[in-house]
Amino acid sequence: MPADTITTGRLLLRPWHDSDIESFVRMNMDPEVVEYLPSPIPESESRQFAIRIREHFTKHGYGLYALESREDASFLGYTGLNWALFESDFTPALEVGWRLIRKAWGQGLATEAARACMARAFRETDISEIVSFTVPANARSAAVMKRLGMTRDPADDFIHPRLGPDHPLGAHILYRMDRDRWQAQESAAV
Repeated sequence: MPADTITTGRLLLRPWHDSDIESFVRMNMDPEVVEYLPSPIPESESRQFAIRIREHFTKHGYGLYALESREDASFLGYTGLNWALFESDFTPALEVGWRLIRKAWGQGLATEAARACMARAFRETDISEIVSFTVPANARSAAVMKRLGMTRDPADDFIHPRLGPDHPLGAHILYRMDRDRWQAQESAAV
């Protein structure tokens, strides 16, 4: 699956430009955007994260795309696929994830972009399953997972090993989508 662009009705998902980094840093320092992360992400960590995103694209040919508005070419955040490699019962696993600036919330953009990434992955690779996870309190992200047709089995919920059971954000819920269910969902939509 090449790292080229993905176009949807309202969005351009594309490789990162150097000019995206300052907007990315600001987004990661917004307390509302990172409400369900352990803390706002300092500038140096955001810049390192951007490097890791680019390295993931180089290694795998896909990753967390920069999300751009087709209307005005503004940076809206990221959406894409990333390998979750921390130690857990379900890893390694390909995760679909997103983080958008606040002005992009509530418009269905995360769902639109994530659906396009998942479609490309299931059509162009041999990946059999895509997961997504968040903390139970993050109703907005859980709603995106449900709109994508992903399902949750509470038996799959887990404690994130990088946070631990005593951390207020340690508990996570896990949603899954497998290739067969995706194809059935796509066929039903036609």
